[in-house]
Amino acid sequence: MALTERPRRRSAYLVLTLFVLLAGDAWRYTIGWYAYGVLAVALAGVAVWMLVAYRDRWRCAALPYPLIAFLGLATISIAWSFYPGATAIGLTATYLTAIVGLGLAVSYSWAEILRGLAAALRFIIGLSILFELFVSLVIRGPILPLVPSPGIDYSALPDTVPLMLFWSRNELFQIFDGGKIQGVTGNSVLLSYVALVGIIVFALQLAGRTTKRRWSILWLALSVLTLGATRSATIIAALAAVIIVAAAALAVRRAHTPRARTTAYLVIAGAVIAAATLAMALQRELFALLGKSEDLTGRLEIWDKVIGLAQQRPVFGWGWVSHWIPGFAPFDDLVIRNGVRQLHAHNAWIDMWLQLGIVGVIVFGALVLTTYQRSWSFAVDRPQHIPGKPGLYELPALLPMLMLTGLLIQSIAESRLLVEFGFAFLVLAAVKTKIPDAAARAPLQR
Repeated sequence: MALTERPRRRSAYLVLTLFVLLAGDAWRYTIGWYAYGVLAVALAGVAVWMLVAYRDRWRCAALPYPLIAFLGLATISIAWSFYPGATAIGLTATYLTAIVGLGLAVSYSWAEILRGLAAALRFIIGLSILFELFVSLVIRGPILPLVPSPGIDYSALPDTVPLMLFWSRNELFQIFDGGKIQGVTGNSVLLSYVALVGIIVFALQLAGRTTKRRWSILWLALSVLTLGATRSATIIAALAAVIIVAAAALAVRRAHTPRARTTAYLVIAGAVIAAATLAMALQRELFALLGKSEDLTGRLEIWDKVIGLAQQRPVFGWGWVSHWIPGFAPFDDLVIRNGVRQLHAHNAWIDMWLQLGIVGVIVFGALVLTTYQRSWSFAVDRPQHIPGKPGLYELPALLPMLMLTGLLIQSIAESRLLVEFGFAFLVLAAVKTKIPDAAARAPLQR
């Protein structure tokens, strides 16, 4: 029987795909890059199969034009790319990610995606806590990935291994003294973002009472604790933005007349301007409170180098590459920090300028802006399944807007919006807020 007619298999595919997108390094550190590549191709292959099975739900002409324009620009950039081989590899990864995002958008409802995210997050957060406990109680020392990344030979490293290369630094019991856990993701910033997604997802489930209350509270608490144990200043700022946006959306939902909505929007605009002004005035104090130096932990130096390179090809960029690929100039020695080669600009927009120039920033910005606008409307407007008869608000409708809010704040200090879960969810939200959220043919199992 087909996958589309088997609820458990549909659920398993959704959860596995989200797990891989959210915690790619956990897979690469255990099975290696080449096996991970096979897994990624297999997941994309299933997505293609589901797109064919659900071909009555979508058509290419209905896809968002900015998404088509961005993929088209990235594709033709191979014509002027400084590193055509790297661009070909980057395009392969980008198209695989886009296909998976499109497949999820067409094949699953928002309610299913919410449940699938909850399951994947329970695996990642739960395994991360157990992993760090194992390292601290049994290994009692930092550990390296089981399979090294391509180009890294652990035996050839100096006696002092750069901290960024460790899978876990054994800092679980030092979190009150400045330590940060990395979990199975092998990166405290990535685990912090996973915790943010957990807070969003489990809070929505708790408010919507779609799962047992005690389990929602437990996993929400574990997400908050994980966020505290990773202490990413960017993600803490993202959480604050998510809370503000959620409050604003709920306020607009409660405004039942056009006049009341206008008033709500004016109040929201005033609050945003006041908050931004206060943040700028207290910038130094906020950095100190969040444990960040004034150079954003070396990011200003990275941005300066990348901007200098981008200015050499400002209009169309150096060519699309997604993640920077070692072995291709100019990425090999562009940014080396604390003995580790950096593979992205730590800012999605500067990275976009480097790769696709000002044109790329405009096209990608249009994709993000239009997707966020539709996500906001999807969150605050009553659904109309029957013309003239508005339906009831549903909590899963808040998911795309809140997730995109977190990704946009993260994009200031990380380039994850361009790769893996960030780009996949952007594609998912862009497509799914434009086409009808068709009811799934079979419900997911709880």
